Amino acid sequence: MTDKQKTIKENTSVAGVGLHSGKEVTINFKPAPENHGIKFKRTDLQNAPEVEATIDNVVDTSRGTTIEKNDARVMTIEHAMAAISGLDLDNLLIEIDGLELPILDGSSKFYVEALLKAGIIEQDAEREYFELKTNLLYTDHDNRVEMLAIPADNFRLSVMIDYDSDILISQHASLDNIDNFKDEIACSRTFVFLHELEYLVRNNLVKGGDLSNAIVFVDKMISEEELNRLAKFFNRPEVKVLKEGILNNIELSHPNEPARHKLLDLIGDLSLIGVRIKGQIIAKRPGHYSNIEFARLIRKHIKDQMQPNKAPLIDLNKPPVYDINDIKGFLPHRPPFLLVDKVLEINETQVVAVKNVTMNEPFFVGHFPDEPIMPGVLQVEAMAQAGGILILSTVENPKEWITYFLKIENAKFRHKVVPGDTLVLKLELTSPLRRGICQMRGLAFVGDKVVTEADLMAQIVKKKK
Repeated sequence: MTDKQKTIKENTSVAGVGLHSGKEVTINFKPAPENHGIKFKRTDLQNAPEVEATIDNVVDTSRGTTIEKNDARVMTIEHAMAAISGLDLDNLLIEIDGLELPILDGSSKFYVEALLKAGIIEQDAEREYFELKTNLLYTDHDNRVEMLAIPADNFRLSVMIDYDSDILISQHASLDNIDNFKDEIACSRTFVFLHELEYLVRNNLVKGGDLSNAIVFVDKMISEEELNRLAKFFNRPEVKVLKEGILNNIELSHPNEPARHKLLDLIGDLSLIGVRIKGQIIAKRPGHYSNIEFARLIRKHIKDQMQPNKAPLIDLNKPPVYDINDIKGFLPHRPPFLLVDKVLEINETQVVAVKNVTMNEPFFVGHFPDEPIMPGVLQVEAMAQAGGILILSTVENPKEWITYFLKIENAKFRHKVVPGDTLVLKLELTSPLRRGICQMRGLAFVGDKVVTEADLMAQIVKKKK
C-alpha cells in the first residue's frame, strides 16, 4: 500500500515551558522536502545541530522520550510526535531553542491545532508502508507489561491500564483509525499519582509543572495542611480532592482519559520506527520504556523483512569514494594486512567496500596449497577494516585515531572465498556511535551470495603522542 507523503504548507510555532527543565522554549514547525523525515534542530546550540526523530537516537525514557545525536539532546518529544503521526505527516523540520519541548496542557491538543493552522499538503513522493504478516510479542514480566502487534488492514491501537488502585481503576482505550486521533485522543492529558507528584516536587524534577498540565490522582489520605501546601506551591487559591479521587485542578475530558493518554504516548513513541505500519497494536500497562523497546522489536523485524541480506548494487567502473591511498590515510594497516582495496559508497551509517582476492595473497601459501581458500577470520578482519573506515570518517584527522576490536558475535561462514573473487563488504551501524563505541552488522558478498556475516563492536581511541 502506498499514498503520498505529506508536510505542512507554512511555518507555525508553539511556545511554553518544559515540564522538567522549567525553561521557556519556542518550537517552529517548518515544511520539509520529500523523504526528509522528522528532524529536530537545536537553534540554541553552536552550528544548530539536527537530531532525527528515530528509534536509533532514543537515549532516555525515564521521564518522557529523549533523543540525542552528537551531544545534541531533545527531551519530552512524545506529545509532539503523537500530533505529527496523528495528523499523518511525514516530513518536518522542527526548530527548537532549548532542551525540552513545552508541556503545554499535558496533551497533544495545542500541537495539533498549530499544525492544522499551518495547513497540510501532499507531496509527490510515495509513502512507504509495512504490512505485518506475523505476530510480534514484547513482555516485561517484572512490570506486568505485554505488547502485541498482529496483522490488520490498517493501523489501529488498543491500550489497557491497571495500577492496582482503587482510585484509578482498570481502563481501556482504542483507536481504530488514525484519522480520528485529533478528535478522540489529542486532548487527553498526562496524569500522575499524588505520591509521585510529591516525590517530583521534593526533588525539583518538575520545574515547569503546575496543576494545569496533569491530572492528579489522590491515592492516599491527605490532610488539610498538605492541601494548603500544594496550593501554595502551585500558586492556587485552594486545592481540594473531588469525589472521583482527583484534585480539583481540571475536569476529565473523558472518563477513560488516562488510558487515552497512554494511547497517545504509544502513538508518539511508535512513530519513531520511521515507517507506517499496517497492523493492530494491543498494549497492556504500556510506558515509555516498554513502548521504545517494543518499537525496537518492530523496527528490527521490518529491517529483516524489508532489507534482507541482498548484495548492494555496485558499479566497479565508477570511480571509488576512497582509493587505496586514501584508505591508508584512515587505517594504520599496511600490506600484507591491509584488506580493503577501495570504498565505493559511504554515508553516516553505512559503508560499501571491496577486497579483490588474488592468488598472490600470502595466506594462500599455507591455506591451502592445493585448495586455496581465504580464511574466514581474514574475511571478518576485512569487514572490520571497512567498518573502521566508516567510524574514522566521522572524526577530524583520522590518522590521530586507531580502531580496536571489542567483540565479534554471530559470525557465520556460508560459502568459500577463493582466488579471483571480488569480496564486497557492507557494514551498517546498528546503533549510534557513542563515546567512541561502534556496533555494526557486517555482510560480505561474492556476486549475489552472502559468504560471511557477523556482528561487530569496535572502539576508536586517540593515539598516544
